Amino acid sequence: MSGAFIHPTANVSQDASIGSGTSIWDWTKVREGARIGSDCQLGQGVYIDHDVVVGDGCKIQNGVSVYHGVSLGDHVFVGPNATFTNDLVPRADSGADWKVVPTVVGDHASVGANATIVCGVHLGTACMVGAGAVVVRDVPPHALVVGNPARIIDYVALEGTRLGVGPDGPTQTNVDLPHP
Repeated sequence: MSGAFIHPTANVSQDASIGSGTSIWDWTKVREGARIGSDCQLGQGVYIDHDVVVGDGCKIQNGVSVYHGVSLGDHVFVGPNATFTNDLVPRADSGADWKVVPTVVGDHASVGANATIVCGVHLGTACMVGAGAVVVRDVPPHALVVGNPARIIDYVALEGTRLGVGPDGPTQTNVDLPHP
């Protein structure tokens, strides 16, 4: 954890790996086995479950929960109060068969405020999930999705600018997407 800033009220497990240049702010919890990359920003009240992977240069805003089974690529943005789930059939019964279903978020993806990412999906490189969206299926690279359930309305360039090509996506005739 050398070279990282950890606020005095944050609860970071000694068994977590924190990259240099990362800042972990007040009332945030990082559990054992979590791997946080370098130059990340974890806002107030973030919860990072055990064995979660967060790539380099990620920004996770206040109140975000990232549960076991989730892996975030490099330079991922997660807006305030977004939530990643990890069980498709959650039950409180002590005899319930709890099964973690992995979720993968590609490099440069953005997840808007209050979005819910249901486990088992893959968010493609540089995709953008609108605020409040409920993602229940994979999102292709560069796709812009909104709503409940989330649906593609357009595609975005690497920096997030809408391409105006509509839900059918970019082609070589209307736009050529850059790759990070």
